[in-house]
Amino acid sequence: MRAALYLRVSTEDQAREGFSLDAQRKRLSAYCKARGWDVAAVYADEGHSGRDIKRPAYNRMMGERDSWDLILVLKMDRIHRNSVNFTLMMDTLRGWGKEFNSMQESFDTTTAMGRFVMDIMQRIAQLESEQIGERVRVGMEHKARSGNGILGFGHPYGYDLTDEGLVVNEEEARTVRRIYRLRAEGSSLQSIADHLNSLSIRSKKGLDWSKQSVSRILRNPLYCGYVRWADVLRQGEHQAIISREEFRGLHEAAASMPPTA
Repeated sequence: MRAALYLRVSTEDQAREGFSLDAQRKRLSAYCKARGWDVAAVYADEGHSGRDIKRPAYNRMMGERDSWDLILVLKMDRIHRNSVNFTLMMDTLRGWGKEFNSMQESFDTTTAMGRFVMDIMQRIAQLESEQIGERVRVGMEHKARSGNGILGFGHPYGYDLTDEGLVVNEEEARTVRRIYRLRAEGSSLQSIADHLNSLSIRSKKGLDWSKQSVSRILRNPLYCGYVRWADVLRQGEHQAIISREEFRGLHEAAASMPPTA
């Protein structure tokens, strides 16, 4: 039996004991040796979520299916955290005449019971993942309702992020006000971006401006003193750069803007 060893760590897993790529590789190799299987290849995805199927090593492994007979993982959630994706993979493997084994759960897809229990365990893994996502959303919505936090997981242009929260960066704030003024005067998004680039003004990441980055500035209520998460909009604790009237007036006038803007 030729085994393809599949290893994966996502960013939140990398610090967990026993889930490092090297630890997974050692345990799976020892398991193959005990079973008398040959290790056909090792495929490792680092920093990729189990909910995403667009992983380079995973896709390479599936493309090289002629070189192995079986996929071996340490745990089922190493290969998929979504029951739909897992079921599609299993259907594909069966069509190819390939097998799947999870070392830690001791599941063997060559038996009906193994296939049944594996499906149940995969659904439990998906439930846990979705529950984590729900807890994150509830926490962020609570912050939005209380007006606490920046709710963007980023470092917004126009502000510096300190231990006390967002503090206005006066140099960048002048650019934000310029963007709003130019838009109010009827300038298109692209012309505003071109204007900023001609003045060698760079974005927060030191990049050129685009109409998309200009649009994000114009659509973000953060600049008039609000925080938003999903459909929740509340007064924030940070200092506004533009007035609520400027923000509201601009968006009321947006319908009359030329469609190519």
